Amino acid sequence: MSSKLIKLNGVAGIDEAGRGPMIGPLVVCGVLVSKSELKKMMRIRIRDSKVLSAKQRNEFAIEIKKHAEKIEYSIVSASDIDWLRSNRITLNEIEVRSFVSIAKKLQPAELYMDAADVNAQRFGDAIGNRSGLQEAGCKIVSEHKADSKFTVVSAASIMAKVKRDNRVLKLHKKYGDFGSGYPSDPKTVEFVRGLVFSGEEIPNIVRKSWKSVTKIIAEAETTQTTLDSF
Repeated sequence: MSSKLIKLNGVAGIDEAGRGPMIGPLVVCGVLVSKSELKKMMRIRIRDSKVLSAKQRNEFAIEIKKHAEKIEYSIVSASDIDWLRSNRITLNEIEVRSFVSIAKKLQPAELYMDAADVNAQRFGDAIGNRSGLQEAGCKIVSEHKADSKFTVVSAASIMAKVKRDNRVLKLHKKYGDFGSGYPSDPKTVEFVRGLVFSGEEIPNIVRKSWKSVTKIIAEAETTQTTLDSF
């Protein structure tokens, strides 16, 4: 579709949850609201998901759904991340593709994003150009820590985090409690170590291409080699 035929409306924010974990999906969310609903949303003091408890995020999620015109998600599984990275597609590029997909679906007149690139302008230009929104006249704002600056991005941050948390809880039921999935979580690290050192097949919920995972695999191989030498 020609960018000239795109009808833009409303204000949208896009953010992600799950960029850094060694277990579980990357979730990117976009929230579209009208300007009048955005003003209402601002009154309930929505904040960046990282400063909220799980209970607070769930409460805000209910309110966000009341005000949002549209909510879109892009969920990239751990196995898809591994496959893409094995084909020399960087995590930044994976995020760009997800952001572009959501931006196309929302078609906002104004788009605010939490930049996933060290160069925030470059990230914004990539999304704007590849979605066709920039040519169509969309106002695009791409900044670092946008989730703490713009209410609509805070809303996207909350919805992305709630969606990922719910996915992780479902994975707990199937695979056992592995914690948050982040390499900073001792429970997560011990879960992966237990799998690797026991020789069990590593399930596809684990990002095998992650440095924190490959380090554990290398450690296990070194230990096994040492044992075999006796």
